[in-house]
Amino acid sequence: MTDFSHLNKKLQPSIVDVSRKQITRRKAVAKAIVEIPENILQKLSEGGFNTPKGSVFQTAIIAGIMAAKKTGELIPLCHPIGLENCKVDIELTDRNEIEIYCTAEVEAKTGIEMEALTGASVAALTIYDMCKALSHNITIKEIKLIEKTGGKNDFKRTE
Repeated sequence: MTDFSHLNKKLQPSIVDVSRKQITRRKAVAKAIVEIPENILQKLSEGGFNTPKGSVFQTAIIAGIMAAKKTGELIPLCHPIGLENCKVDIELTDRNEIEIYCTAEVEAKTGIEMEALTGASVAALTIYDMCKALSHNITIKEIKLIEKTGGKNDFKRTE
C-alpha cells in the first residue's frame, strides 16, 4: 500500500474518490517570487508597467485568475471545482523581486490549494513573458503554499 493519494491499490494513477467527503469552506494562499534584473526593476518602478503586449501586472493578474479557474484541466488528477473567489495581488519589492499572492476560495468536497498554486505560477510565467524582451535574466525563484483552511487538515507555513 502507498501513502500517495493519487495511486490506487495496484499503484496505478487514480483520481481521489471524494464522493463521501463533506463539503467545507476552503481557502488557500500561494506565493510566487520573480527575481528581475535592475533594468526591469527600474522600468517597472518608473511606472513603465506597459509594454507592447499590455500592462505587465494587470495581464499577470488576469492570467493567474484564468489559470486558477482551469486547474482541473491542467493538472491531470486534480478535480475540477467551481472556483468561487480568486484574487491575485502583485507587489514590486526593493529587492529586485516581484511577489505574487494568489488567494482562492470555494465550498467543495476537495481542493483549493492547487488552484492557488496554479494561479501564482501562471501569473509569474506571464510576468516573465511580458518582461523577457528587456532581459532573459529573470528567475522564478519560488512557488509555495502559504496557508490553507478547510478539509481534513489546515496548514500555515512558518517562515
